[in-house]
Amino acid sequence: MIKSYYQKGKKQKRIVIIGGIILVLLLFFLRDDYQPVLLFLRKYIFIILLGIGFLWFTLAKFRNAASTVKRLLILVGIAAFFATLWFFGWKLNLYNYMQTYNVFNNLNLEELEELPLTQNERIQPFNNIVTMAYESVGETQEVSLPQLVRVDSTNQWTMAVQPAKEYTWQRMNDNTEEIFVVESTSPFPRFSNENRVPVTFSIGESLAFSRNTYNAVVQRFNFFQLFTMEPSDVFYMKNDAGNWVQVVNLIKWKGFFFPYPTYGGVMVVDSGEHDLQDYLERITIGKGSYIAPDEIQEYPYLKGQNTLAERISQLQAQSLQFLGGFTDPLPWNMKTAVKIPELPEDQNQQPYVTDFDFEGMPTEAVNGLYHWFGLEPIGDERTSLAFSVMIPADGTQKLYYYDHSAKKEGYAGVSAMPLKVIESKKEYDWSVNKPVEFRPFIKKIAGKKRMFVLGTVAAIRDDSKQFDGAATPDLALVDAEYRDVIWIDAKHPSKWTTTILNQLGETWKASENLTEEQLYPNKNDLDMNPAAMDSIPVMEIEIDSMAMKAAEVLSDSLK
Repeated sequence: MIKSYYQKGKKQKRIVIIGGIILVLLLFFLRDDYQPVLLFLRKYIFIILLGIGFLWFTLAKFRNAASTVKRLLILVGIAAFFATLWFFGWKLNLYNYMQTYNVFNNLNLEELEELPLTQNERIQPFNNIVTMAYESVGETQEVSLPQLVRVDSTNQWTMAVQPAKEYTWQRMNDNTEEIFVVESTSPFPRFSNENRVPVTFSIGESLAFSRNTYNAVVQRFNFFQLFTMEPSDVFYMKNDAGNWVQVVNLIKWKGFFFPYPTYGGVMVVDSGEHDLQDYLERITIGKGSYIAPDEIQEYPYLKGQNTLAERISQLQAQSLQFLGGFTDPLPWNMKTAVKIPELPEDQNQQPYVTDFDFEGMPTEAVNGLYHWFGLEPIGDERTSLAFSVMIPADGTQKLYYYDHSAKKEGYAGVSAMPLKVIESKKEYDWSVNKPVEFRPFIKKIAGKKRMFVLGTVAAIRDDSKQFDGAATPDLALVDAEYRDVIWIDAKHPSKWTTTILNQLGETWKASENLTEEQLYPNKNDLDMNPAAMDSIPVMEIEIDSMAMKAAEVLSDSLK
């Protein structure tokens, strides 16, 4: 058709040539707009080819069919084929089943013989940080989702202050000019002064058109990456030169039969203002410097960092359901089938980014940030802790897991924790207070590593979907083995171990036949060191001495 039109004359030739040039330019400049379609084709390439092949075969039979009855039967067959494909593939989740199995087959698994310790425990839950950040910005501003990252060797919540999505003019004209950097281990984080870092980015998550982070990063992809890569989360951190950068983690789709997502590296965007040169760069070659997964270890600021997409780690953790074999998750087996528990009232689900310490363990795992999952059996009534899963947050192709079930430890899982916390404080108004984000707290106490689950009590209004950030949140530790709840002081983390021993020490001693030295290994040191003694008993001694002297003086005067 186009060829015949082209051959009609010079005018038609000019129209076809100019139209072709415009089409090529549109395909080049608007690739960020149609890239989701290319990605969809890549994700479901096997199903699409299967459907096209079946249609081609059956429609050929349809055209050659002599009778109307045969044609009707063929049409019914086509409808039945696609209905069956939908029922088994999506209704019964068999497509996800096969996709998860592909993930499992490509995992680098390592089973741990003991749990690592946790360190630098964060105090505030995710949604409290969000609420408190919004209490510190103006009407035309909003805050990007907080991300827990390492900044200057400490764990910090970082988030960008950017133009609000409701204000279109600001989204087109303004820059992202400020970052909140908040200490994660503080019970009352501040969003002022030194915690507000002035830094300018010409692209952002809420900015419009080519200035949107997603669009700018997609424009940076090469032709093949358009079919296999997609941007996911945005992080703000310092690079090795001490400059703030925007790090966008990428998801890469692999495989032909039931493609599955893997860590695709990161795109690093340097700071800078919006100007003509920046605009031309964005619409032509996009923004960012691509760092592949195998190159991450060459950048110290990305090693042990949190840059892994949660969508990937969730699928990797869920794939442990195949430890018992391909058919084990099917309804008639399920010996090792597990699930990622979801708490309906918790607005931030697993994984929880946790700082683990592997020092002294027989493993090559390094200390740093990990995505932690507490997997539980499939059934709703089963709330035991089956596996603890630790996935390096920097995208290292490794998965560490500890099998609680095989060791018959009988630990309670995350799903069981909210009711235990509620039970321990019946005087609370639990209609407006919710125990949330139960994350691991593992310490060596009384001679062995003991696992607790740390939860925070957050308040929520009846007419609100968001938790309200508390200046000093209530914290509860639940012993996963003994199921006892220990309420701890958020302001004094150094006293948490003492609080645990005061409440559970005698129970452990009787139950585990511990000696006094095993229960209190540092007691003799404290007895020998007067400087380490608590000041309150010393004050009591002084007061008692003064009272005795006063009594003696009074007695002499009476005589």
